[in-house]
Amino acid sequence: MPIVFHIFANAALGKGLSGSDRIFIEISKRLCKRLKVYIHVWEEGYQMCLSQGLNTSDDIKFNVINVSFWCRFGFTVCYLARIVLAVYEALFLKIPPEKQVVFYSASEFWMDSLPAFILKIRFPKSVWVAAWFQTAPNPLTGFTKGDRQTTYKLAAFYYWLMQFPMKPLIGKFADLVLVNNEGERAQFPKMNTENRVVVMLGAINFKEIENWIHLHGLGKDKTYDAVFQGRFHPQKGVVELIEIWKLVVERLPQAKLAMIGDGPLMNDVRAKIESSSLSHNVKLFGYIFDGPEKYGIFASSKIVVHPAFYDSGGMAAAEAMAFGLPCVGFDLDSYKSYYPKGMVKVRIGDLKGFADKIVELIRNLEIRNQIGEEAQKMIKKNWSWEQRTNLLIVRIEELIAKRS
Repeated sequence: MPIVFHIFANAALGKGLSGSDRIFIEISKRLCKRLKVYIHVWEEGYQMCLSQGLNTSDDIKFNVINVSFWCRFGFTVCYLARIVLAVYEALFLKIPPEKQVVFYSASEFWMDSLPAFILKIRFPKSVWVAAWFQTAPNPLTGFTKGDRQTTYKLAAFYYWLMQFPMKPLIGKFADLVLVNNEGERAQFPKMNTENRVVVMLGAINFKEIENWIHLHGLGKDKTYDAVFQGRFHPQKGVVELIEIWKLVVERLPQAKLAMIGDGPLMNDVRAKIESSSLSHNVKLFGYIFDGPEKYGIFASSKIVVHPAFYDSGGMAAAEAMAFGLPCVGFDLDSYKSYYPKGMVKVRIGDLKGFADKIVELIRNLEIRNQIGEEAQKMIKKNWSWEQRTNLLIVRIEELIAKRS
């Protein structure tokens, strides 16, 4: 019986890609070469897919819900409208009886998980694959697992509150749950004992990067001493990165940092740069799609910095590491799965120690090249979207076979 995928990704938002956005887009590109794929998104998510080269074809179709009218009334109304319209769609979606259907909720947000849950109830023989790529932090501690002055407890509370009702639904009704590091298995103990938790690590388009390097090379003249890529979000330590860079500049006055990304903390980052007198030492690029401009920045950098205080894994640093850049990051538990090599890890919250490691790598070309080579080899060997897609299909086929 042919398998048909229905992917719910109504949480996709903004110019930048979250990890869950990246995963569903890259997997969809490969699934549609083998299976029929339907992607359920709203207008902004649809534009995101198009920008990433995911287009309508014979084997991939988009169902775009119209939320634009409601979004005129602000973020909250727009958010709620996406939930209501996604649920309405799920209540009336028609599924041919001769097809084996897989419902994939691309995130744990309500506008993705609730439609998949409803369809699982409507079609019990279907397979619900639920993405749970990061457990919200304890709202009493906020976005940190170590020392941090600003912990963004209110944002952490909203995140925790959003996840709270979804977790029992996924634990009871989902057939498979995707997590993105080994530690997250513990969030679903019963499913884990039944071998229904799949660790879906991140990946990158290494072949595309390799082709770019072959054509353009890495160059010996480095414009930037370090590069950061990621969302400007409370998790990512972007404001603290400016504090770190001030410590670096005190020892290396000409040191330059490139920051690629955008998000809710962009104004805070700008203000911090201004108050720290670092306008000549930090360049903000905003969000840049994959391709020559971004690759040129990576190739012109010496190291990559990833100062996240709370992270379930992270793919942003891996893309730069594919260019042979060593990484400096805090010693988060999730990085044991993601970055066993190629990342110099610092005690969480130790901004001075972080700056010390940056300065050491900038000054020592031999160590920089050694760690950078380890990083590149690790990424090339283990970070393939083809591997991730094959893993997902195999686990689904195993599940279907057991039912037969």
